[in-house]
Amino acid sequence: MDTIMEVILRDHVEKLGKRGEIVKVSDGYARNYLLPRKLALPATEGNKKHVERERKKVETRESEEKSQAEAIAARLAAIDITIARRVGETEQLYGSVTSADITEFLKGKGFDIDRRKLILPEPIKTIGGHDVPLKLHREVTVPLKVKVVKEGAETPTA
Repeated sequence: MDTIMEVILRDHVEKLGKRGEIVKVSDGYARNYLLPRKLALPATEGNKKHVERERKKVETRESEEKSQAEAIAARLAAIDITIARRVGETEQLYGSVTSADITEFLKGKGFDIDRRKLILPEPIKTIGGHDVPLKLHREVTVPLKVKVVKEGAETPTA
């Protein structure tokens, strides 16, 4: 009969638990799979204290990152992004406005944003106002107001 062993997970293990959780698994599963692959640690008092310290560090870093993201989001919400593009007679854009164009505009305003954080499923191909969500953090998303105007009709403020 297999004995039960308590282990602390060092990583997320599918159908078992998340990082830092203490779970009970069979002795063989722990010895032959979890421990050799460095996915878990034996649940000793020393390891429990170590994992608790690590968890506190991660929570502190996470809250700092979130507060920084919220501060950036507040500054970004106040910016009007105006991008000028050439337009045909039927008000159809030549080309489109991509996430790279938006991040380039923001870079000119002093924001260094990774374009992959913009949630733009496909490039903007019409004139007018568009809401483009920007995910700064797991819990912080700010809607950017992007205005696409006809080139020469209105000079964008850069």
